[in-house]
Amino acid sequence: MSSATRFLVIGGGPAGTAAAAVAAAGGAAVTLVEAEVLGGASQLRDCIPSKALVASASGLAGIRAGGHLGTADPGPLRPDPARLAERRLSIASLLSETRRGQLEAVGVQLLEGRARFTGPRTALVAAAGGEEAVEFDQALVATGSVPRVPDWAEADGERVLTSRQAYRVMPAPERLLVVGAGPTGVEFAPIFSSLGAAVTLLASRGRVLPQADADAAAALEEEFAERGITVLRGARARSLRRTAGGVEVAAEDGRVAAGSHALLAVGLQPALSGLGLEAAGVQAEGDAIRVAARPRTSVPHIYAAGDVTGRLMLSSVAAAEGTVVGRLVLRLAADPVDHEAAAQAVYTEPEVAWVGLQEAWAAAAGRRVRVTRAPFSANPRALMGARPRGFAKLITDPGDDTILGGVIVGRQATELIGIVALAVKAGLRRQLLADTLLAYPSLAETLAAAAR
Repeated sequence: MSSATRFLVIGGGPAGTAAAAVAAAGGAAVTLVEAEVLGGASQLRDCIPSKALVASASGLAGIRAGGHLGTADPGPLRPDPARLAERRLSIASLLSETRRGQLEAVGVQLLEGRARFTGPRTALVAAAGGEEAVEFDQALVATGSVPRVPDWAEADGERVLTSRQAYRVMPAPERLLVVGAGPTGVEFAPIFSSLGAAVTLLASRGRVLPQADADAAAALEEEFAERGITVLRGARARSLRRTAGGVEVAAEDGRVAAGSHALLAVGLQPALSGLGLEAAGVQAEGDAIRVAARPRTSVPHIYAAGDVTGRLMLSSVAAAEGTVVGRLVLRLAADPVDHEAAAQAVYTEPEVAWVGLQEAWAAAAGRRVRVTRAPFSANPRALMGARPRGFAKLITDPGDDTILGGVIVGRQATELIGIVALAVKAGLRRQLLADTLLAYPSLAETLAAAAR
């Protein structure tokens, strides 16, 4: 480029940092503005801390189940709230500082503050030291998302919590109501159960994880029952009130659940407040920014990527979209992100992961598919663990044998799904996976067994 493109990035999460890194490495003059934590508040104050807690809770559960592994009963175990907090905060801090170093190394200017558009090519950054005007040639809105709070509830951070506030009641509340049985709800339910809480999960539909494979949801519900987690199916919450001893949640069918605390896990919403989109001419659609396939907004030189678009709210998708934006800023070719090939993972116990076409979706569309599966109970490596639960399922085209999708339930499912994701992305045939010589013993062999 004859003169450096001035590229303003609003938001330092996966989409913003990916776009900034690519553009700066290619010679653009990049300014990135982040109000909370570099790396993204959704990722480093929600996603990563919750997964750190999953690891801690799983560790406790594994030790308690040590008898299955031939070890002696360790006696009573209790979580240490201070050490749990220190661990999750240290992981998030390390990731944030690592990302800062990577961005500074390629010349990204980092500003701490909140940015809002004041015109199609101008913005104002409000920081602790005052306000700074910024002019740009191209811009990216990547401010992520915030936990959704329904209009019938108020998250007070004491008895009624969002997913980002859940850590305030560590090690565990006495009786926890988890409102919502999507990915967030089913992740937190076993976390707090392992830490000692009596957990009731309110599912608005007939099962947990309604967007996932029905067999996967059934396996998860079976595990929850064994853990003593109560699942109220078809309990769509309509009101929540504080009581003298805690909280009560009323469902539309008249059922009422009581607990000491409530965790609202009803999804995310794009974080658009205070951005001044109107001043820039950027159009929103509902509570999200409307974008094209290569994520341009209604203003051609302003992009939006990640959760603010309201599409597939995954960190991996956000980073991929940010990479596309970075390339477009440099006037390089960039294919749009294939959302259908994005692996989705739920870090519950057991883990659940899926990618590509799913069995129910094919049936709804009237598409013929071949479904094959294999259980982990026949896998030697799985048998070495405490509980060899779950299965691997592949969905293939009966005509040309191409792998179209898959679902995995069990230990390390969120790692193993990467093999299926690669197969879907590359259009590989089922027989190729069946003939692949994998390490023995390994959990991945169950994927090859499903392919056979």
